[in-house]
Amino acid sequence: MPSLKEVKNRITSVMSTQQITKAMKMVAAAKLRRSQDRITQIRPFAQKLNAILKNLSAAQSNSDDENWYSIAREEKKVLIVVISSDRGLCGSFNTTVIKGVLRLIDEKYSAQHAKGNVTVLPVGRKATDFFTKRKFQTVTDYATLYSSLTFENVSNAMDYIIEAFKAGKYDKVELVYNEFKNVATQILRTEQLLPIIPAQTTDNNTNQTDYIYLPNQEEIITGLIPKSLKVQFFKALLDSSAAENGARMTAMDKATENAGELLKQLRLSYNRTRQAAITKEILEIVGGAEALKSA
Repeated sequence: MPSLKEVKNRITSVMSTQQITKAMKMVAAAKLRRSQDRITQIRPFAQKLNAILKNLSAAQSNSDDENWYSIAREEKKVLIVVISSDRGLCGSFNTTVIKGVLRLIDEKYSAQHAKGNVTVLPVGRKATDFFTKRKFQTVTDYATLYSSLTFENVSNAMDYIIEAFKAGKYDKVELVYNEFKNVATQILRTEQLLPIIPAQTTDNNTNQTDYIYLPNQEEIITGLIPKSLKVQFFKALLDSSAAENGARMTAMDKATENAGELLKQLRLSYNRTRQAAITKEILEIVGGAEALKSA
């Protein structure tokens, strides 16, 4: 049985940990409100712009002048953009994303990976550390996007991806991230950024929209498609940021509860140990008194 001092030290340690986890929960909750507001504001715009993008790609694929954004090439070289967090203590948030990337490579791009033709572009320190330590081919120029998460910085990263795809450095670009659903739930998403998948049309073309292009179709498409891709990437980063804060808030709340349960057990153990020590002292005093009487 541990001594009273050992149990008391453990109680003090757990109480300190509980205060830290409670403070981290409050910080994550404050950040979550801000990031949730940002993703709620951008989602409708991003979804509508993505629908327009797919319709434009479908219309362009049906015409004689197909744009290079939607041309499907043989998938020899693949770029996987993975969005993680910079810090831990957020439950299985980072593990889910990393496992999703490894599963994607194993199921779809194992042949390319064996030839060294799968490149990972990590955003966030956790994914960067994981894939660089395991000798994956990586592009780490944009790993610190979270330190200054602005549309301008995201645009620079997307410009690199677009230019690399256009130059033939990559034949396909996939995006893996956690989508924010609520505080306790994050959904792993895998989306194809490039080439753009055209909107599916039915036999009577009810899902396809006809557009009037001013000043001309080529200028609209070349300007709108990069803008839409940047918005989609920015939305994914905001989604991941909100999901990270939600996961951290949930993890710290659970850690605070577990610390409370542990404190109950330690206090019970402390009381039992103290009672046993008092009982032992009483028995020693009674035994000594009996020895004096019989002497």
